[in-house]
Amino acid sequence: MVKAVVGANWGDEGKGKITDMLGEKADIIVRFQGGANAGHTIINDYGKFALHTLPSGVFYDHTTSIIGNGVALNIPVLFGEIQSIIDRGVPAPKILVSDRAQIVMSYHILFDQYEEERLGGKSFGSTKSGIAPFYSDKYAKIGFQVSELFDDELLKEKVVRVCEQKNVILEHLYKKPALRPEDLYEELQSYKKMVAPYVCDVSLYLHNAIKEGKEILLEGQLGSLKDPDHGIYPMVTSSSTLAAYGAIGAGIPPYEIKQVITVCKAYSSAVGAGAFVSEIFGEEADELRRRGGDGGEFGATTGRPRRMGWFDVVASKYGCRLQGTTDVAFTVLDVLGYLDEIPVCVAYDIDGEITTDFPPTYLLERAKPVLETLPGWKCDIRGIKRYEDLPENCRRYIEFIEEKIGYPITMVSNGPGRDEIIYR
Repeated sequence: MVKAVVGANWGDEGKGKITDMLGEKADIIVRFQGGANAGHTIINDYGKFALHTLPSGVFYDHTTSIIGNGVALNIPVLFGEIQSIIDRGVPAPKILVSDRAQIVMSYHILFDQYEEERLGGKSFGSTKSGIAPFYSDKYAKIGFQVSELFDDELLKEKVVRVCEQKNVILEHLYKKPALRPEDLYEELQSYKKMVAPYVCDVSLYLHNAIKEGKEILLEGQLGSLKDPDHGIYPMVTSSSTLAAYGAIGAGIPPYEIKQVITVCKAYSSAVGAGAFVSEIFGEEADELRRRGGDGGEFGATTGRPRRMGWFDVVASKYGCRLQGTTDVAFTVLDVLGYLDEIPVCVAYDIDGEITTDFPPTYLLERAKPVLETLPGWKCDIRGIKRYEDLPENCRRYIEFIEEKIGYPITMVSNGPGRDEIIYR
């Protein structure tokens, strides 16, 4: 059976914990999109980890971790990450890399930095991991596919062609040093040496695993609102963050995805620029940021302070709809225990018109939150294992959110640890 774990919002919803938890019963975990530009924070028996490319189920010795063809594969980052978890006592993971995945090159990272620098105050808030230049090259058909590492003649010709194009931009737009074909060829040879033992026809491997009845998890990066088609364009990522893309980014038929677990935070947070209707500021935001997550709300990749806000029903309902949600995993609920009252954004006011439907970006920029306030529960709920044992106001908050978004909350996370979960 294939299940997808994806985000409803801007990312940072807690997908890593949910994947890590579900990994106990999985055979295979697949990263199907995105790159090392966002992290998944995991807390388990081995300690606390921020993963950027490895799937979050990598800590189980019975699982196979797969980098799918839809991933922006930064080979040094992947192998540095593997070594970093082994150094901390995690058994060496079983890794497979799709022969159709494409490679993040060192110049992609440079171009990302140069473009943010050029845009100045109008920048996209990129993590400068090379993701947008990478996907631009992929769709312009000048990227390097893993399989191409094994065709030497092709590589020697292609590095010359790539340099010719890139150097025009480097010289005339960015006023930066030119690329040399021999340097790119050397870079690709070093990547070949690292990745060769792990390369696999992933689509065929998964086809056989599905036939054998294996349990497969697809792990997404970021969330619905960062999708390049359906998100807050242009402040989005460069690959589709939706469960539907899991079929493409892993190489399986779409009808094989039987369960879509969409992760929602009990409040909102976002890293990077873009419209964020329920955002809060000042001391109110600082306190929630300090108490939030698993040690404060700061980006797992960049360390940047996350922008904070109250739960946004409009954005979350939309995000769940796009994902094709069958189950909602509701995370970091324990964080809200300090509040006397908890505001929830239940609608948007756009130029005097009230709506509960998520609008395109030009209208979203004008939206103001319509808030409804619920009573808090004023106690620590960590350690509670049964839904019935949660405080009444806590259950009311969950059921209020569930009714408003229209999708069943079947998992409630009440702490960062793997076992701090309540099933409904």
